[in-house]
Parts: sequence; C-alpha cells; structure tokens
Amino acid sequence: MPDLLQIRSLAKRYGESTVFRNVSLTLCEGEFVAILGESGVGKSTLLNCIAGLDTVDDGSVHIAGTDITHLTEAQQAILRRTQLGFVFQAFHVLPHLSVADNVGLPLLLQGRPDDTRVRTLLDAVGLAALAERLPRTLSGGQLQRVALARALVHQPKLILADEPTGNLDPETAERMMALLAAQVREHGAACVLVTHSQHAAAHADRVLTLRQDGIAP
Repeated sequence: MPDLLQIRSLAKRYGESTVFRNVSLTLCEGEFVAILGESGVGKSTLLNCIAGLDTVDDGSVHIAGTDITHLTEAQQAILRRTQLGFVFQAFHVLPHLSVADNVGLPLLLQGRPDDTRVRTLLDAVGLAALAERLPRTLSGGQLQRVALARALVHQPKLILADEPTGNLDPETAERMMALLAAQVREHGAACVLVTHSQHAAAHADRVLTLRQDGIAP
C-alpha cells in the first residue's frame, strides 16, 4: 500500500535545548499508530511539525508524497485544508460559530459544504441535539467531540489526534476511539495518535514511544 506519511530523521530544537531528534516513521493507508511518551517529551510538538504548524530543524515530512518542509506557508495551509484532519488537545473551535458550523468548516473551506455529512458526524459523536449551540455553552468533553467531528468531516487522508480523549469519561472515550479507528480503516486514511492513555492506544495497530533520541517500539 502507498505510504501516506514518511518522517525521516526529524529533529526539533528550541535554542540549545533539543526536544527530539532522529525521529523516523512511516504510515500506510488504513494504518493507525499511537505514540506514547512522558510529559514534556514533545508529542504535541511532533504533531505540529508533521502538520507544518511548527518548523523543523532537521529531517523531512512527506505527506502523500509531498515534502511539506519545503513548502511555503500558503502551500502548507492548502495541504492541511485538503489532506489533514487535526484533533487539537485545546479544541481550537471558533467561538462565534455554532457547533454545526464549526464541524462543517473544513468542507466550507474546500468549497463543498455538505449539511448531511455534518449531521452524520454530529450524530456519530452524540452532539446532534446541540448543533445550533455556541461553543461557550458546551462542556470540555463536548468541545472535544466537536474537535473530533471537525477533523473527520472532510474524510482527510491523514488524521493527527492530540490526546483526543483527555476530557472524556471512559465510556464516551471508548466510543470516540472506535469512531476514529473506523474512519481510518473505512476510508483508507492514516492516523497518528499521541496520548497518555493506554486504553486509547489499544485501538492502534502499532504503539510506539517517543523519546528525545527518536521513536522506539
């Protein structure tokens, strides 16, 4: 199967401090990888580097054959819009948009709004009844589910998920991880999940550990 993600010898530094180095990883269509690691090891930073939201100091990131480390910011933004779904740990929902409009934003930015698809995802995450609510009226767990639905609505080829169950109760977390895994496998996507949760990681095909000197099984 074609590689959707190739990370080669990636390194990130802040001044004299090395966050991580020598990080290499390959994901194919339909593959789901979970990355564990101690707090502060750079799991969220790694996802940001993969998405082009943060710069890298060494190495490369290829998404669907394109080396994003050599793209302009505008080109990276287009790639994120069309190829990526990102479940942010801090949600990053737009406060002035309703739940439905937040979820549908990736489709709108691509010029292909689809209310049916939005309703389907809202139903899948258990938020259909809250479609017209504003984010300020939602709990942290509900906002987490909005972020997940938004990341999946446009059926991206690569999904990056940063602690997507951190604000969810165990039963809801299990349902959301099952949804994420199903979307990956049904649509031939690839997913990188970073998490502290062994239960969330159990849904992945591979579980790896991020250390300062690379990724290990």
